[in-house]
Amino acid sequence: MHTGRRQGPEIWLRGPVTTPEPVPPEPAHAHAAARRFSWVGTHGGAGVTTLAAVYGGHDCGRSWPGPGDPPSVLLVARTHAAGLDTVAGAVEIFRRGRAPQGLDLDAVVLVADAPGRLPRPLAQRVRALESVIDVYRVPWVPSWRLGEPGPPPRETGALARLTGAAR
Repeated sequence: MHTGRRQGPEIWLRGPVTTPEPVPPEPAHAHAAARRFSWVGTHGGAGVTTLAAVYGGHDCGRSWPGPGDPPSVLLVARTHAAGLDTVAGAVEIFRRGRAPQGLDLDAVVLVADAPGRLPRPLAQRVRALESVIDVYRVPWVPSWRLGEPGPPPRETGALARLTGAAR
């Protein structure tokens, strides 16, 4: 028998269901372990040891990561012409598939070789690198010359987040 009254879904018949106030979920990164990286210098004096001390991760010096080292690689170079040459060559090794198997190139980290702005020819070379790979820039930090690593420089927030050094 049709009463003329439309019936909706079952919830309409039962009424609203009350639930406790929802608790907002924690961000996914709150429980995730910080990703570990292997810092690989593309030339002597690139700053690998200091970067590993400041940002965490494994200091590989100028060697490829070994079997027990993190396979995620951050290539490191200074921003002088020779440093930019060596890091471009190392990026090319990865691009051509000639890096040791199992390693992943995550980014290039360029450490300032002197205070102030880069000369135009060097800045152009950095832009060319940025067109093929993520590049993180680390400014000149006078205290690092004195062997005082300290916290990551404010200008390197993106690198600190990448490495898990952001606090």
